[in-house]
Amino acid sequence: MLKKTILFCLTLILMGSISGCGVLTSGSSPQEDELESIRLPMGFIPNVQFAPLYAATELGFFREEGLEIEFDYSFETDGVALVASGELPFALVSGEQVLLARAQGLPVVYIAAWYQDYPVAVVAKAEQNIHTPADLAGKKIGLPGLFGANYVGLRALLSYAGIAEDQVTLDSIGFNQVEALALDQDQAVVVYTNNEPIQLQAQGYEITILPVSDYMQLASNGLITNETTLRENPELVQRMVSAFLRGVRFTSVNPDEVFEISKKYVENLAEADQQVQRQVLQVSIDLWAADRLGYSNPEAWENMQAILLEMNLLTEPLDLTRAYTNEFIP
Repeated sequence: MLKKTILFCLTLILMGSISGCGVLTSGSSPQEDELESIRLPMGFIPNVQFAPLYAATELGFFREEGLEIEFDYSFETDGVALVASGELPFALVSGEQVLLARAQGLPVVYIAAWYQDYPVAVVAKAEQNIHTPADLAGKKIGLPGLFGANYVGLRALLSYAGIAEDQVTLDSIGFNQVEALALDQDQAVVVYTNNEPIQLQAQGYEITILPVSDYMQLASNGLITNETTLRENPELVQRMVSAFLRGVRFTSVNPDEVFEISKKYVENLAEADQQVQRQVLQVSIDLWAADRLGYSNPEAWENMQAILLEMNLLTEPLDLTRAYTNEFIP
Protein backbone atom coordinates (compact mmCIF):
# COMPACT_ATOMS: atom_id res chain seq x y z
CA MET A 1 0.00 0.00 0.00
CA LEU A 2 2.82 2.41 0.86
CA LYS A 3 4.53 1.70 -2.48
CA LYS A 4 1.32 2.41 -4.39
CA THR A 5 0.77 5.64 -2.49
CA ILE A 6 4.31 6.84 -3.24
CA LEU A 7 3.96 6.05 -6.94
CA PHE A 8 0.61 7.85 -7.05
CA CYS A 9 2.04 10.96 -5.40
CA LEU A 10 4.95 11.04 -7.82
CA THR A 11 2.53 10.86 -10.74
CA LEU A 12 0.57 13.83 -9.45
CA ILE A 13 3.71 15.87 -8.83
CA LEU A 14 5.01 15.20 -12.34
CA MET A 15 1.67 16.35 -13.74
CA GLY A 16 2.11 19.61 -11.82
CA SER A 17 -1.47 19.47 -10.62
CA ILE A 18 -1.01 19.65 -6.87
CA SER A 19 1.81 20.19 -4.43
CA GLY A 20 0.81 17.62 -1.83
CA CYS A 21 0.10 13.90 -1.90
CA GLY A 22 -3.42 12.65 -2.47
CA VAL A 23 -5.17 15.90 -1.60
CA LEU A 24 -7.50 16.20 -4.58
CA THR A 25 -8.02 12.62 -5.69
CA SER A 26 -9.72 9.56 -4.34
CA GLY A 27 -8.13 6.51 -5.91
CA SER A 28 -6.35 4.78 -8.75
CA SER A 29 -7.32 5.04 -12.41
CA PRO A 30 -10.23 2.86 -13.56
CA GLN A 31 -10.11 1.12 -16.92
CA GLU A 32 -11.64 2.93 -19.89
CA ASP A 33 -14.58 0.49 -20.06
CA GLU A 34 -15.49 1.36 -16.45
CA LEU A 35 -15.94 5.08 -17.04
CA GLU A 36 -19.22 6.61 -15.90
CA SER A 37 -20.57 9.03 -18.48
CA ILE A 38 -21.86 12.34 -17.09
CA ARG A 39 -23.42 15.22 -19.00
CA LEU A 40 -22.49 18.51 -17.34
CA PRO A 41 -24.60 21.64 -17.96
CA MET A 42 -22.29 24.67 -17.98
CA GLY A 43 -24.68 27.60 -18.46
CA PHE A 44 -22.73 29.36 -21.20
CA ILE A 45 -21.18 28.90 -24.64
CA PRO A 46 -17.75 27.24 -25.07
CA ASN A 47 -15.29 29.73 -23.60
CA VAL A 48 -11.76 29.91 -22.27
CA GLN A 49 -13.31 30.59 -18.85
CA PHE A 50 -14.09 26.85 -18.72
CA ALA A 51 -10.38 26.03 -19.04
CA PRO A 52 -10.25 23.96 -15.80
CA LEU A 53 -12.84 21.56 -17.19
CA TYR A 54 -11.03 21.29 -20.49
CA ALA A 55 -7.78 20.62 -18.64
CA ALA A 56 -9.39 18.03 -16.36
CA THR A 57 -10.69 16.23 -19.45
CA GLU A 58 -7.61 16.47 -21.63
CA LEU A 59 -5.13 15.60 -18.86
CA GLY A 60 -7.17 12.66 -17.61
CA PHE A 61 -8.23 14.00 -14.21
CA PHE A 62 -11.86 12.97 -14.78
CA ARG A 63 -10.80 9.65 -16.31
CA GLU A 64 -8.66 8.84 -13.27
CA GLU A 65 -11.79 9.26 -11.16
CA GLY A 66 -13.75 6.90 -13.41
CA LEU A 67 -15.67 9.70 -15.13
CA GLU A 68 -16.24 10.73 -18.72
CA ILE A 69 -17.65 14.24 -19.05
CA GLU A 70 -19.88 15.52 -21.86
CA PHE A 71 -20.10 19.32 -21.92
CA ASP A 72 -23.62 20.72 -22.20
CA TYR A 73 -23.76 24.46 -22.91
CA SER A 74 -27.46 24.85 -22.15
CA PHE A 75 -28.99 27.63 -20.05
CA GLU A 76 -28.15 27.80 -16.35
CA THR A 77 -31.78 27.40 -15.29
CA ASP A 78 -32.04 24.25 -17.42
CA GLY A 79 -29.10 22.78 -15.55
CA VAL A 80 -30.73 23.53 -12.21
CA ALA A 81 -33.97 21.86 -13.28
CA LEU A 82 -32.23 18.75 -14.66
CA VAL A 83 -30.19 18.27 -11.50
CA ALA A 84 -33.16 18.95 -9.22
CA SER A 85 -35.23 16.31 -11.01
CA GLY A 86 -32.44 13.76 -10.78
CA GLU A 87 -32.08 13.50 -14.55
CA LEU A 88 -28.47 14.69 -14.24
CA PRO A 89 -26.20 14.51 -11.18
CA PHE A 90 -24.23 17.75 -11.57
CA ALA A 91 -24.27 21.24 -13.11
CA LEU A 92 -22.34 24.50 -12.91
CA VAL A 93 -24.52 27.39 -11.69
CA SER A 94 -24.26 30.67 -9.83
CA GLY A 95 -24.99 30.89 -6.13
CA GLU A 96 -28.26 32.80 -6.32
CA GLN A 97 -29.76 30.06 -8.48
CA VAL A 98 -29.27 27.56 -5.67
CA LEU A 99 -31.24 29.64 -3.18
CA LEU A 100 -33.96 30.52 -5.69
CA ALA A 101 -34.34 26.84 -6.56
CA ARG A 102 -34.50 25.71 -2.95
CA ALA A 103 -37.13 28.35 -2.24
CA GLN A 104 -39.25 26.52 -4.84
CA GLY A 105 -38.67 23.19 -3.15
CA LEU A 106 -36.02 21.99 -5.62
CA PRO A 107 -33.47 19.84 -3.71
CA VAL A 108 -30.22 21.17 -5.19
CA VAL A 109 -27.07 21.47 -3.10
CA TYR A 110 -23.91 23.46 -3.82
CA ILE A 111 -20.91 21.16 -3.34
CA ALA A 112 -17.85 23.11 -4.56
CA ALA A 113 -17.20 26.80 -5.06
CA TRP A 114 -15.45 27.62 -8.31
CA TYR A 115 -15.40 31.44 -8.24
CA GLN A 116 -14.42 32.76 -4.83
CA ASP A 117 -15.14 36.37 -5.91
CA TYR A 118 -18.51 37.22 -7.41
CA PRO A 119 -17.57 37.91 -11.05
CA VAL A 120 -20.01 40.77 -11.71
CA ALA A 121 -19.06 44.45 -11.95
CA VAL A 122 -20.42 47.77 -13.14
CA VAL A 123 -18.31 49.47 -15.81
CA ALA A 124 -18.44 53.05 -17.07
CA LYS A 125 -16.35 55.29 -19.26
CA ALA A 126 -13.93 57.29 -17.15
CA GLU A 127 -15.63 60.54 -18.18
CA GLN A 128 -18.74 59.50 -16.20
CA ASN A 129 -16.76 59.81 -12.93
CA ILE A 130 -18.29 56.68 -11.43
CA HIS A 131 -15.77 55.61 -8.81
CA THR A 132 -17.92 54.22 -5.99
CA PRO A 133 -21.35 52.55 -5.78
CA ALA A 134 -22.79 55.84 -4.48
CA ASP A 135 -21.95 57.44 -7.84
CA LEU A 136 -24.54 55.20 -9.54
CA ALA A 137 -27.44 57.27 -8.19
CA GLY A 138 -29.42 58.83 -11.03
CA LYS A 139 -27.52 56.94 -13.73
CA LYS A 140 -28.88 54.97 -16.69
CA ILE A 141 -27.48 51.47 -16.33
CA GLY A 142 -27.58 48.79 -19.01
CA LEU A 143 -27.78 45.10 -18.14
CA PRO A 144 -28.99 41.91 -19.86
CA GLY A 145 -32.30 42.07 -18.00
CA LEU A 146 -33.88 41.93 -14.56
CA PHE A 147 -32.65 38.41 -13.90
CA GLY A 148 -29.55 36.40 -13.16
CA ALA A 149 -26.18 37.21 -11.65
CA ASN A 150 -25.86 40.59 -13.39
CA TYR A 151 -29.07 41.86 -11.80
CA VAL A 152 -28.22 40.42 -8.37
CA GLY A 153 -24.73 41.92 -8.51
CA LEU A 154 -26.08 45.35 -9.41
CA ARG A 155 -28.61 45.22 -6.60
CA ALA A 156 -25.82 44.31 -4.19
CA LEU A 157 -23.87 47.43 -5.20
CA LEU A 158 -26.97 49.60 -4.91
CA SER A 159 -27.75 48.11 -1.51
CA TYR A 160 -24.22 48.80 -0.31
CA ALA A 161 -24.63 52.46 -1.31
CA GLY A 162 -28.15 52.76 0.10
CA ILE A 163 -29.61 53.44 -3.36
CA ALA A 164 -33.11 52.18 -4.16
CA GLU A 165 -33.72 50.63 -7.57
CA ASP A 166 -36.09 53.47 -8.51
CA GLN A 167 -33.21 55.93 -8.03
CA VAL A 168 -31.52 54.58 -11.18
CA THR A 169 -32.80 53.83 -14.68
CA LEU A 170 -32.36 50.20 -15.68
CA ASP A 171 -32.04 49.48 -19.39
CA SER A 172 -32.54 45.86 -20.50
CA ILE A 173 -30.13 45.51 -23.43
CA GLY A 174 -29.46 41.78 -23.67
CA PHE A 175 -25.82 40.78 -23.85
CA ASN A 176 -24.74 43.92 -25.73
CA GLN A 177 -22.96 45.73 -22.93
CA VAL A 178 -19.83 46.56 -24.90
CA GLU A 179 -21.74 48.16 -27.75
CA ALA A 180 -24.15 49.98 -25.42
CA LEU A 181 -21.32 51.61 -23.50
CA ALA A 182 -19.21 52.34 -26.56
CA LEU A 183 -22.14 54.11 -28.24
CA ASP A 184 -23.11 55.96 -25.03
CA GLN A 185 -26.50 54.28 -24.99
CA ASP A 186 -26.00 53.88 -21.24
CA GLN A 187 -23.88 55.69 -18.68
CA ALA A 188 -22.81 52.40 -17.14
CA VAL A 189 -23.31 48.70 -17.84
CA VAL A 190 -23.34 45.56 -15.70
CA VAL A 191 -20.80 43.00 -16.89
CA TYR A 192 -18.75 39.98 -15.97
CA THR A 193 -15.40 41.13 -14.62
CA ASN A 194 -13.47 38.67 -16.77
CA ASN A 195 -15.16 39.55 -20.06
CA GLU A 196 -16.50 42.93 -21.18
CA PRO A 197 -14.01 45.18 -19.32
CA ILE A 198 -11.16 43.43 -21.12
CA GLN A 199 -12.89 43.90 -24.47
CA LEU A 200 -13.52 47.59 -23.82
CA GLN A 201 -9.93 48.25 -22.78
CA ALA A 202 -8.67 46.37 -25.83
CA GLN A 203 -10.77 48.75 -27.97
CA GLY A 204 -9.02 51.71 -26.39
CA TYR A 205 -11.71 52.91 -23.97
CA GLU A 206 -10.64 54.32 -20.61
CA ILE A 207 -13.03 52.83 -18.07
CA THR A 208 -13.72 52.59 -14.36
CA ILE A 209 -14.74 49.26 -12.84
CA LEU A 210 -16.78 48.60 -9.70
CA PRO A 211 -16.39 44.88 -8.90
CA VAL A 212 -19.12 43.62 -6.59
CA SER A 213 -16.53 41.59 -4.68
CA ASP A 214 -14.76 44.79 -3.61
CA TYR A 215 -17.81 45.68 -1.53
CA MET A 216 -19.57 42.43 -0.66
CA GLN A 217 -18.85 38.70 -0.70
CA LEU A 218 -21.60 36.74 -2.44
CA ALA A 219 -21.96 33.03 -3.18
CA SER A 220 -20.79 32.68 -6.76
CA ASN A 221 -20.46 30.10 -9.55
CA GLY A 222 -19.85 26.53 -8.51
CA LEU A 223 -20.78 22.88 -8.79
CA ILE A 224 -24.16 21.57 -7.64
CA THR A 225 -25.76 18.18 -7.17
CA ASN A 226 -29.07 17.04 -5.65
CA GLU A 227 -29.95 15.69 -2.22
CA THR A 228 -30.55 12.16 -3.51
CA THR A 229 -27.12 11.89 -5.14
CA LEU A 230 -25.55 13.41 -2.04
CA ARG A 231 -27.24 10.86 0.20
CA GLU A 232 -27.06 7.74 -1.96
CA ASN A 233 -23.82 8.23 -3.90
CA PRO A 234 -21.42 10.45 -1.93
CA GLU A 235 -18.48 8.59 -3.47
CA LEU A 236 -19.52 9.84 -6.93
CA VAL A 237 -19.78 13.38 -5.55
CA GLN A 238 -16.29 13.11 -4.08
CA ARG A 239 -14.81 11.89 -7.36
CA MET A 240 -16.47 14.68 -9.33
CA VAL A 241 -15.33 17.39 -6.91
CA SER A 242 -11.80 15.99 -6.78
CA ALA A 243 -11.34 15.95 -10.56
CA PHE A 244 -12.92 19.38 -10.94
CA LEU A 245 -10.70 21.00 -8.32
CA ARG A 246 -7.61 19.35 -9.79
CA GLY A 247 -8.52 21.07 -13.06
CA VAL A 248 -8.89 24.42 -11.30
CA ARG A 249 -5.57 24.04 -9.50
CA PHE A 250 -3.68 22.88 -12.57
CA THR A 251 -5.05 25.75 -14.65
CA SER A 252 -4.09 28.29 -12.01
CA VAL A 253 -0.50 27.03 -11.99
CA ASN A 254 -0.15 26.29 -15.72
CA PRO A 255 -2.28 28.90 -17.56
CA ASP A 256 -0.25 28.90 -20.78
CA GLU A 257 -0.50 25.14 -21.19
CA VAL A 258 -4.21 25.09 -20.44
CA PHE A 259 -4.86 28.02 -22.78
CA GLU A 260 -3.46 25.86 -25.59
CA ILE A 261 -5.61 22.93 -24.45
CA SER A 262 -8.69 25.15 -24.55
CA LYS A 263 -8.21 25.78 -28.28
CA LYS A 264 -9.36 22.21 -28.88
CA TYR A 265 -12.68 22.90 -27.15
CA VAL A 266 -13.42 26.55 -27.96
CA GLU A 267 -14.16 27.20 -31.62
CA ASN A 268 -12.15 30.08 -33.11
CA LEU A 269 -10.10 30.59 -29.94
CA ALA A 270 -6.93 30.08 -31.99
CA GLU A 271 -8.01 32.83 -34.40
CA ALA A 272 -9.21 35.26 -31.70
CA ASP A 273 -7.12 38.08 -30.24
CA GLN A 274 -4.68 36.00 -28.21
CA GLN A 275 -3.75 38.82 -25.85
CA VAL A 276 -7.39 39.52 -24.99
CA GLN A 277 -8.34 35.87 -24.53
CA ARG A 278 -5.25 35.17 -22.48
CA GLN A 279 -6.18 38.09 -20.24
CA VAL A 280 -9.71 36.70 -19.89
CA LEU A 281 -8.20 33.49 -18.56
CA GLN A 282 -5.85 35.29 -16.17
CA VAL A 283 -8.58 37.46 -14.69
CA SER A 284 -10.72 34.34 -14.31
CA ILE A 285 -7.91 32.61 -12.44
CA ASP A 286 -7.71 35.60 -10.09
CA LEU A 287 -11.43 35.21 -9.36
CA TRP A 288 -10.98 31.52 -8.47
CA ALA A 289 -8.03 32.07 -6.13
CA ALA A 290 -8.42 30.73 -2.60
CA ASP A 291 -6.33 29.25 0.20
CA ARG A 292 -8.78 26.36 0.16
CA LEU A 293 -10.08 25.68 -3.34
CA GLY A 294 -13.76 24.83 -3.47
CA TYR A 295 -14.59 26.20 -0.02
CA SER A 296 -17.94 27.90 0.49
CA ASN A 297 -17.77 30.95 2.74
CA PRO A 298 -20.83 31.02 5.07
CA GLU A 299 -20.80 34.82 5.06
CA ALA A 300 -21.09 34.84 1.27
CA TRP A 301 -24.24 32.73 1.49
CA GLU A 302 -25.71 34.90 4.24
CA ASN A 303 -25.07 38.02 2.15
CA MET A 304 -26.61 36.40 -0.92
CA GLN A 305 -29.73 35.48 0.99
CA ALA A 306 -30.02 39.01 2.40
CA ILE A 307 -29.84 40.54 -1.09
CA LEU A 308 -32.44 38.12 -2.49
CA LEU A 309 -34.76 38.90 0.42
CA GLU A 310 -34.28 42.62 -0.19
CA MET A 311 -35.13 42.07 -3.87
CA ASN A 312 -38.25 40.09 -2.84
CA LEU A 313 -36.93 37.14 -4.82
CA LEU A 314 -37.08 35.21 -1.55
CA THR A 315 -40.11 35.60 0.71
CA GLU A 316 -38.50 34.14 3.83
CA PRO A 317 -35.06 33.00 4.99
CA LEU A 318 -33.93 29.50 4.09
CA ASP A 319 -31.92 26.97 6.06
CA LEU A 320 -28.57 27.78 4.46
CA THR A 321 -26.86 24.76 6.02
CA ARG A 322 -28.86 22.61 3.59
CA ALA A 323 -28.08 24.77 0.56
CA TYR A 324 -24.33 24.11 0.49
CA THR A 325 -21.71 21.81 1.98
CA ASN A 326 -17.94 21.81 2.43
CA GLU A 327 -17.92 18.08 3.17
CA PHE A 328 -16.14 17.17 -0.06
CA ILE A 329 -13.57 19.97 -0.07
CA PRO A 330 -9.98 18.99 0.74
